[in-house]
Amino acid sequence: MKKLYRFPEKGYVGGVCYGLGEHTNIDPIIWRVITVFGGLGVAY
Repeated sequence: MKKLYRFPEKGYVGGVCYGLGEHTNIDPIIWRVITVFGGLGVAY
């Protein structure tokens, strides 16, 4: 099973969305859009 990691040098705000993208094989830009428009930005 793949572990979830942060990539602070490859992402923007801490590399969390980039890490989610690597973990789920989904483009990190999609995770950023979901975070901003999905209301998860507050929890982020």
